[in-house]
Amino acid sequence: MAAVAASTTLPAGPNHSVVVVGGGPGGYEAALVARRAGADVTVVERHGLGGAAVLTDVVPSKTLIATAEWLTIAESAPELGIRTGGAPVSPGDDQGVRRSLVDLQAVNTRVRALAAAQSADVRGRLEREGVGIVVGEGRLDGPSRVVVTPPDGGDEVTLDADIVLLATGATPRTLPTAAPDGERILSWTQLYHLDELPERLIVVGSGVTGAEFAGAYQALGSDVVLVSSRDRVLPGEDEDAAELLEGVFRSRGMTVMSRSRAAGAERTADGVAVTLTDGRVVEGSHVLIAVGGVPNTEGLGLAEAGIEVSDSGHIQVDRVSRTSVRGVYAAGDCTGVLPLASVAAQQGRVAMAHALGDAVAPLRLGAVAANIFTAPEIATVGYSEEGLRSKGSRYVTTTLPLARNPRAKMHGVHDGFVKLFAHPEAGVVLGGVVVGPRASELIFPVTLAVSHRLTVDDVAEAFTVYPSLSGTIGEAARVLHNSVAPTT
Repeated sequence: MAAVAASTTLPAGPNHSVVVVGGGPGGYEAALVARRAGADVTVVERHGLGGAAVLTDVVPSKTLIATAEWLTIAESAPELGIRTGGAPVSPGDDQGVRRSLVDLQAVNTRVRALAAAQSADVRGRLEREGVGIVVGEGRLDGPSRVVVTPPDGGDEVTLDADIVLLATGATPRTLPTAAPDGERILSWTQLYHLDELPERLIVVGSGVTGAEFAGAYQALGSDVVLVSSRDRVLPGEDEDAAELLEGVFRSRGMTVMSRSRAAGAERTADGVAVTLTDGRVVEGSHVLIAVGGVPNTEGLGLAEAGIEVSDSGHIQVDRVSRTSVRGVYAAGDCTGVLPLASVAAQQGRVAMAHALGDAVAPLRLGAVAANIFTAPEIATVGYSEEGLRSKGSRYVTTTLPLARNPRAKMHGVHDGFVKLFAHPEAGVVLGGVVVGPRASELIFPVTLAVSHRLTVDDVAEAFTVYPSLSGTIGEAARVLHNSVAPTT
């Protein structure tokens, strides 16, 4: 995050006007904080409350993944002694069997309904708190004024503000040679309108989004080809975790094309053809383009207001979400800090607390927990092993497989591990990785340890339920006790 000019906060109290542009997690969480502080708050949103996180990204994608998870769990049925009525779903089985079990139209109808219901819940909460809502597209007219263009092209609305928060999010990055058409060439926001399961889905991009959808659609019954331009899937994640996941993908029948870059995609008579930069052509029924996002900052009036942006178009902010202009803050994917809904929400809360004079702790990226919703899930917090190595930091580490955990054995879990990093003298927990079912839940005790600078002994001495998957976290801490120099 770039250094930005300091801005004077306003004294707490009523009658301060706050305009929030964008109704996603960064926007609506900021609005709630500001309203409870007594400010007059208006949220400007063009699509629906909750933003892309609720309507087209986090909520729908994780709902789809949760549906696919049932079929992943069913893989363990024979091992657990459960008959599946003659419909095997184990790895290596005919994907046609899986497809016969899935009504994608019903799945996507539920996905869209759940997203709409969550959006309505966000709207209802804001209205109950007394937050004003204006539907339309907002842009800055100087640092203290927002102009809103209604979706029907009617008269513009002008909103003056003491404080402005920009939380406009991001949209899927597309390839000029593979423009999404919503039918065969798809962005991740368009998947929820398919009525039939893709017979052969080509996923271009092996980052978090690509890996999540590749795993979900493979579980649902699609034949999946994952095109990765790097040596492995999830190139930015823990190496051991990424290698384990790629092995699981391959064992389940997914084709992973490493060191392969897509040059373009085009429709064919009954599907798509994806051309790689080396001239190879991969054919399928559909292709998903998952190559990152682009910040929604164009046409926002940033340059005219004097707000600094990066070369990538992201709004530059500091650790309390200030931009380079006094009274203007920004939160979420439009800032490029971390593309996580939880980070966007925290940025928004921190911004309003700072702007309205409340006590505030600057954002600590080192304490942010993140999760990849594959099967198995991959959760991380704190320093990564690559980060520690690149900085030349001294650390001790241990990795324990989940396969020897008694609760994992009961559930037929074979893939996964717990890895902890600690300071070799002080014993402070520096970070951790959890790979396994519900890793998003299991990472929480490690997050507490990192956030509060607990030692491995602090973690080791805390009780864990027997049997439980979290018991492996306690065991990993006990193993590290012998690797940490005793203090005198």
